[in-house]
Amino acid sequence: MKRLVLAPLAALALAACASTPTTFQAATGPQAVGYSEYRIEPGRYRITFRGGPGAPPAQVTDYALLRAADLAVAEGYDWFRVSDRFMQGQPDRGPRVSFGVGGMDFGRRSSVGVGLGTGFNLGGGPAVAATIEVMMGRGPRPVGGDIYDPRALRQSLRGAPA
Repeated sequence: MKRLVLAPLAALALAACASTPTTFQAATGPQAVGYSEYRIEPGRYRITFRGGPGAPPAQVTDYALLRAADLAVAEGYDWFRVSDRFMQGQPDRGPRVSFGVGGMDFGRRSSVGVGLGTGFNLGGGPAVAATIEVMMGRGPRPVGGDIYDPRALRQSLRGAPA
């Protein structure tokens, strides 16, 4: 009897550990965790960072900005502006409870059923992806919102040298 109980518990424990961690890296495929970018024109990119299951949306957005900062520094730009941004997916909101009622008629007999269900995600929750479109520039930083100094951003997000 103990073996019948231990086997499902071991399977659940392994499933909980199987989630993909979210680290700052290049994505190895279209649905893989990590960043990817598309160069629209010189100094203009669309950058997507896809987080692993359960990754906080703020972390995913920060990693997209970090990739933009890395590209700006590598190409010699002094600043970049986020001209568009959107988030795909929704973070997991925790356990869920549902209630259902159903019935069936079999001629002379009928049946009614009532059910109560609960659910929780053992895999860490759904994955989210942040996509930003950035325009990069040289010279003095313009005034306005969503304009970043790439060197300062790298320093604050990961401690990279300025």
